[in-house]
Amino acid sequence: MNRFVPVFGSSAYRVNCPRTPAMTPYRYARPLITLGILLISLWVSSPGQIVPTRINTDPASAKGAQFFYNLEYDKSIREFEAVLKAHPDDPFAVNHLLTTVMFKELYRIGALDTELYSGDSFLTKKQFAPTDPQVVARVKELMDRAFFLEEEHLKTNANDVDALYARGVTRGLRSTWTALAEKAWFAALRSAVGARHDHERVLELDPKYVDAKTIVGVHMYVTGSLPWAVKAAASVAGLSGNKQKGLEYLRAAAAHAPESGMDARITLALFLRREQKYDECLQVVKGMHDEYPHNFLISAEYAHLLNAAGHGPEAVAEYQLVLDRYRKGWFPVSRPEQAAFGLGEAARGQKQYELALNGYNMVSTFKNVDQELIQRTNLGAGEVLDLMNRRDDAVKRYQQVLAFNQSNAVAERAKHNLKTPYRGM
Repeated sequence: MNRFVPVFGSSAYRVNCPRTPAMTPYRYARPLITLGILLISLWVSSPGQIVPTRINTDPASAKGAQFFYNLEYDKSIREFEAVLKAHPDDPFAVNHLLTTVMFKELYRIGALDTELYSGDSFLTKKQFAPTDPQVVARVKELMDRAFFLEEEHLKTNANDVDALYARGVTRGLRSTWTALAEKAWFAALRSAVGARHDHERVLELDPKYVDAKTIVGVHMYVTGSLPWAVKAAASVAGLSGNKQKGLEYLRAAAAHAPESGMDARITLALFLRREQKYDECLQVVKGMHDEYPHNFLISAEYAHLLNAAGHGPEAVAEYQLVLDRYRKGWFPVSRPEQAAFGLGEAARGQKQYELALNGYNMVSTFKNVDQELIQRTNLGAGEVLDLMNRRDDAVKRYQQVLAFNQSNAVAERAKHNLKTPYRGM
């Protein structure tokens, strides 16, 4: 891999995403393991005897899922709370509610910015916004409740595929929460490995249990992407990996899994982007975009991907559409600054410098914008101003970059541009 494969992002992100040094096997593996296992273990359930709340059969759960994937978290929580009240002993009902509560908080603190995960920049980011202690307590309570119910089922029947599957989902969710909310990498890795083992066992018992292929496929791809030495060490620990087989599992789940299909599509798109398989990736993301048009993250990702795949004019138009829909209240929740920054990047690539500058300047007009994004925005604006021969204005933007942080890669580029006017890559 080069410095990173820019799939849901653009060239300016490269300065903030250097290659992760192979200092130790675990440190090298950390970005890939955390990225895949299970950032995208969104919330899957499955067919089986103990599950009356399957999304493909239970109307209330299906309604909750629709709200969830359109990022209407509060409505989704209400639906899943009602389902759990009606089915208090169902671990799948607990997992559905747990996922929605958890991802609402991850979205709020800025941990679901897909730009972070197309490379390794989420590792260099010191911290997201602080988590809400009340949400943290509720996440823990729901996790404990899910594990208790799953273990009770497994005490009765150790080969209960639904209970094994549910436990794997809960472990995957714990891995995601531990990695992103707590940044406890080793604890996240242990939970991720446990999730894989549970779902591999499910597939041994029932090869047609296609929902289990999502987590296993992610793990296979991630492990298969590791350097040879780390991969060899993982194989000794019983963790084999194969990128192509992982992608095959994800394709199968994306096409046929009744509940984890959307999660498989999200993960598949991310991995296809890292592999620079842009045509297939665009097809996957466009399908999600059409199915969940009110999901801001997917809409923004589609625009990012168009730009990364070399469709600059289409990307500019898509970013403008996203921002227009934001203004009209199209999205239940949104981070418009991401689309504004993307517009700046895409327009810059098309040498539409006035439009690019407008996009960059728009970023700071929104509320609660991440300061690291502001720093990258100031760098981009400064470089565009240099290209427009507005040197004094460019210098002011570079100085604003350094006012935030003088020691990261973005700052180093700003320092260089202060000495020598930017004239293009």
